[in-house]
Amino acid sequence: MLFLLSSFLFLEILPMLFCEPNIYFKEQFNVGDKWEKRWVQSEHKGKEWGRFDLTAGKFFGNEELNKGIQTSQDASFYGLSAKFDAFSNENKPLVVQFSIKHEQNIDCGGGYIKLFDCSLDQKDLHGESPYLIMFGPDICGPGTKKVHVIFNYKGKNLLINKDIRCKDDIYTHVYTLIVRPDNTYEVKIDNEKVESGELEKDWNFLPPKKIKDPETKKPEDWDDRAKIDDPDDTKPDDWDQPEYIPDPDATKPEDWDDEMDGEWEPPMINNPAYKGEWKPRQIDNPNYKGQWIHPEIDNPEYIADSNLYQYSEICIVGIDIWQVKSGTIFDDILVTDDPEYAQEFAEETWGATKDAEKKMKDNQDKEDRKRTDEEAKKTKVNEVEDDEEEEEEEISEANEEFHEHQEL
Repeated sequence: MLFLLSSFLFLEILPMLFCEPNIYFKEQFNVGDKWEKRWVQSEHKGKEWGRFDLTAGKFFGNEELNKGIQTSQDASFYGLSAKFDAFSNENKPLVVQFSIKHEQNIDCGGGYIKLFDCSLDQKDLHGESPYLIMFGPDICGPGTKKVHVIFNYKGKNLLINKDIRCKDDIYTHVYTLIVRPDNTYEVKIDNEKVESGELEKDWNFLPPKKIKDPETKKPEDWDDRAKIDDPDDTKPDDWDQPEYIPDPDATKPEDWDDEMDGEWEPPMINNPAYKGEWKPRQIDNPNYKGQWIHPEIDNPEYIADSNLYQYSEICIVGIDIWQVKSGTIFDDILVTDDPEYAQEFAEETWGATKDAEKKMKDNQDKEDRKRTDEEAKKTKVNEVEDDEEEEEEEISEANEEFHEHQEL
């Protein structure tokens, strides 16, 4: 009997052990220009839309693997989206992941992606298009360097109540958002957790569970002053003194003319006897009752929702951003239900090339410094040669003048 029970349990968990991840969308931009057939460029009127170019950038770890789409025009909007089979994340995790490289050392612009339902008109994508989730870095000057995590709930876009700092260098980084059916979330950068928590606590999905009792007020005789003036303390008779007094050491200048200069008055100086405003000393308040705390009651408008995490239809991923300075590369966009698969995918892409990418950039910087030094030396040599030529010309001219003078 025990053997049969064990066999039954094994058969029950076997599908769970070998369950394949659902990969709803995966874009690596490494199959030539075919990516343009999968993505739709917005044609929304009134916007100057920038162009995306397929490239691995100026430095990379693997040119083919690191190819992505790069913003190519400064001071432009970018609107691009791709559709996939619709799905719901009911009773399963939702994982959104992508890599981004601000190769241009971005000064101000977005680097996030959005998820939409199937109602989006892809050719009319713009900043006001309703979306489900917005996730990714946003940088503008020294004051804004954060990761956006915005959920749409009942028609309202809800910003996270925490500050998640994004990477602000020029290298490739991977951003991952995991939303779980227990209404918890996790944000990772480069496969490392940087924030996590509960949806209800970190976003204003719902009104507060408790509110201050509107029927209760602080009693009129409630004394919440910890200290009071000492009623027995009195101001000293000699306390009141002027703040400034005439300088007793000042003398009228000998050349002072009262008729011409007016009546002479000595300059004013700080009065050493001045003590400021008198205040009675403070003593403990014998009637102090402590700080009054407003009693709370259950909020009648609060209705628990166990499905904060859930979206009934997800079928479009989009890039809808503005950038002052172009050069950002988007790559390895993934939408799945398996956090472990997302982590492995990040290691196989970003993880496999990040060190080589940095090494290539370091070598480029080294060559640039060498070239700059050589040009500086060359410029210095040219300046010295020019100075010598000028000096020789001056000597030659002087000699000619000398000989002309001798002949005369």
